[in-house]
Amino acid sequence: MEVSLEMIRELREKTGAGVMDAKRALEEANGDMEKAILILRERGIVKAAKKSTRVAKEGIIEAYIHTGSKLGVLLELNCETDFVARTDEFKNLAKDLCLQIAGMNPLYISKEDVPKEVLEREKNIYMTQLEKEGNKPSHVIEKIVNGRLEKFFEEVCLLEQPFVKNPEIKVKDLLTEAISKLGENIVIRRFVRYVVGEEE
Repeated sequence: MEVSLEMIRELREKTGAGVMDAKRALEEANGDMEKAILILRERGIVKAAKKSTRVAKEGIIEAYIHTGSKLGVLLELNCETDFVARTDEFKNLAKDLCLQIAGMNPLYISKEDVPKEVLEREKNIYMTQLEKEGNKPSHVIEKIVNGRLEKFFEEVCLLEQPFVKNPEIKVKDLLTEAISKLGENIVIRRFVRYVVGEEE
């Protein structure tokens, strides 16, 4: 069976494989798309197809020192290519994120980074507070606890915080906007916020 360009394009979209790898897999599978995907998987050629899962190993380290030199932030922001890392948009995003960290003092990047024991501690605090406030049905308590947890995430998780320059959006919206504009996966890898005299 003849392998058309359309078939190669479709297989590449589904797997992220190169043109020749996709063509060979389709020829071997006699044009059967599912078999071709299986062949590529067996050979370890299938690559991430979605932006959000694409590897972001390039990027920059951005630094911010607040007036008076008592507070500083170091941030690693990653993207997929050195080309994007050198653009003004990417550098400005890194600067804005440093300002955000300096001003809002997040402890984690995302909700998933909050340790289990910290979550449990917060839940226990809210439960104790609600018990003191009087009898409430369990479904109401659960709703209130979840609401307070969301508030907690907004305070301590960088991606959940309102953006300091535009509180109408969250930092994760700012990141999504940049990914859409620059066409590459962008990842906040890590950050450190230093304050003179602050204990670790």
